[in-house]
Amino acid sequence: MYGTEHKTLKFKIVARETLEVRPTRNEILALPVLIRNHLSQGLPRQALLVYTQFRRKGIYTWGVLPLILKACASLPSIKHGKSAHAECIKSGVICDVSVGTSLVDMYAKCGDIIESRKVFDYMPERNVVSWNAMIGGYWRNGDAASALSLFEKMSLRTYVTWVEMISGFARTGDTVSARRLFDQVPPELKNVITWTVMVDGYCSNGQMEMARELFEAMPQRNFFVWSSMISGYCKIGVVEEAKMIFDRIPVRNLVNWNSMISGYAQNGFCEEALKAFENMQAEGFEPDEFTIVSVLSACSQSGLLDVGKDIHNMLSHNRIKLNQIVHNALVDMYAKCGDLINARLIFEEMTERNSACWNAMISSMAIHGQCKEALELFSRMEDSNEKPDEITFLAVLSACAHGGLVDEGMEIFSIMQKKYGLEAGIKHYGCLVDLLGRAGRLREAYSLVKNMPIKPNDMVWGAMLGACRIYMDMEMTEQVAKDISTLNSSIRSADNSHYVLLSNIYAASDRWEKAERTRMDLVNEGFEKTPAHSAFMPCGA
Repeated sequence: MYGTEHKTLKFKIVARETLEVRPTRNEILALPVLIRNHLSQGLPRQALLVYTQFRRKGIYTWGVLPLILKACASLPSIKHGKSAHAECIKSGVICDVSVGTSLVDMYAKCGDIIESRKVFDYMPERNVVSWNAMIGGYWRNGDAASALSLFEKMSLRTYVTWVEMISGFARTGDTVSARRLFDQVPPELKNVITWTVMVDGYCSNGQMEMARELFEAMPQRNFFVWSSMISGYCKIGVVEEAKMIFDRIPVRNLVNWNSMISGYAQNGFCEEALKAFENMQAEGFEPDEFTIVSVLSACSQSGLLDVGKDIHNMLSHNRIKLNQIVHNALVDMYAKCGDLINARLIFEEMTERNSACWNAMISSMAIHGQCKEALELFSRMEDSNEKPDEITFLAVLSACAHGGLVDEGMEIFSIMQKKYGLEAGIKHYGCLVDLLGRAGRLREAYSLVKNMPIKPNDMVWGAMLGACRIYMDMEMTEQVAKDISTLNSSIRSADNSHYVLLSNIYAASDRWEKAERTRMDLVNEGFEKTPAHSAFMPCGA
């Protein structure tokens, strides 16, 4: 009897546990909603995490697979993408046109264009979206010929097809082919988006006359094309024209304001950037992360630490997303304004750091004389997943020069080329010459100048002369002066600093005749600067 009751009770417990883990209808319906929400917020990793958690609970619906493939494409993560591909095969939905199109797009965005085309070719059914995804994939992977070949085979095209082709040619710099296609767009498909893509193509390539001509001919304009024109003019430094375009916008939105503020900041018009930021808020627009990055850049350029701190405090009140770009801008602002404590605090709190963030922190340490700390950060960067770039090495070499760390500097210069395969530029050689010169190793510095694979410029010769002045090595000074005198006239006329240094060295050693002769050479070269005229005066001018 006991045994029978025990078996019955055990059966009931197992049955209840089985019922408890069985997914409800609400849970099944919640899965795609949660994934869509994460994707709309730009959080593909969280979307994949939710999918994995639900799968472990036995909750699954094949309808989420296109969303999961979209998340894999956004990261991009071909590993997760292949797993999702296997799920499609196991679920028997591989023949579905939306699933096939998502796979084409995922593989292309993950850089595997061969697998993308294989999926496309084996699709039993394709629609125009599938063709567009394949064409877009070819453009994304730099295969213009295959994109054009596929385009010519299409029997049905939408305006998206034309947009893919026009923007594809424009991104490669071939605006002639882009314009030829634009002129071929059927009238019923030539909408505001096709016009905008062509205008933006000209703007992105700095062809503002062509962009302006097409812009003025547009039958209607959207907010994006106004921003493209503003950004295009700012990109080539014509801020006045950008402001005139901005003032013509009938109804502005946040994107238009961000374009103008960013343009000001990029061209050094810091005061105007901050004023535009105030005006934007006065018109009722709340800043987003893109606004904040531009305004913090203006603060860092002009050294306005107090304003930068106010903007930092604003972030929490305005619920602005503190992503990596905003964190980088904060580190850069505090570092360039001399507040290394706050810069370091934000830096250490970051869970992910890209090369720009590491470079900002290392550069600030070098500039403010914390040379050993800069080298420690560089060592930490090497241990991280982020690979040092040319800017990193420039900052570290500068730190070594300022700290007199000759052996460390020589070693870093060596691993830059041998370990990381980076080619040293003129600035890297200038730092190395400065490093050796400051340490009094003038013969080594001079040998480096004479044997470097690129032609030394004024910065390099200036570093040599600076070292000669510190150590009053007249023999080396005479040799450097001789080399400078044989420079190409266009290079020699680029800067008068070496003439001034030479004159000062001769004067300091009581060689007044040579000092005067050098001064006369300076006058004879005709060093005069014509002041620039602008409606706006950049900060620091």
